[in-house]
Amino acid sequence: MLHNYFMGSARFLPLQVAAVCYRKCGASFEFLLVNTTGGDRWIFPKGATARRLSHSEAAEREALEEAGAVGVIEPQHFHLYLQPKGISSLRNGIQEFVVKAFLLQVNHTQPPEEQKRNPTWFCVDDARSALAVGREAKYAAELRTVIDRAVERLSAEGRMVADCSRAPTYRIWRSLLRLLRFNFLKIGRGGQGRLGKHGIES
Repeated sequence: MLHNYFMGSARFLPLQVAAVCYRKCGASFEFLLVNTTGGDRWIFPKGATARRLSHSEAAEREALEEAGAVGVIEPQHFHLYLQPKGISSLRNGIQEFVVKAFLLQVNHTQPPEEQKRNPTWFCVDDARSALAVGREAKYAAELRTVIDRAVERLSAEGRMVADCSRAPTYRIWRSLLRLLRFNFLKIGRGGQGRLGKHGIES
């Protein structure tokens, strides 16, 4: 349970943890969202805490299981938000949870362990919009604020992460340089390599 001071009330609410998975593309960021178990809404990978794991480790586990995301997670949460969950045993069928949000820089993804989660990358504006679909206004606002706080923090820190928009170009140039070097070595050794007008063997 976590004392809900940040919501302006004195309630004790159960705690969950979420991994806010991101990568940098160009001058902005993208966020990795997954479908809820019902498949009708988008959400951050999240779940319950675990007795033998720290909160950040539990969030990292959720990212792997639900989104197939592998990367580096921050040890401290950067934001708290409120989200509901349907629980049939309760009178009104709804339980609110306080969720600790942890930033996770994604290095690569793999098929998630959980089926039908459909992990998908969204730009900032699209992530804010997707998270709001199908939710009450106050809960949609909670999730949009998570995106806003994440962008503010990452931008303020000048976070240096892999720029996915430049990676393919880098690999192409590296391959061309290796090919040029190979042809020049052949020429230097008296080989019969033929170079076209752009320095590539024809």
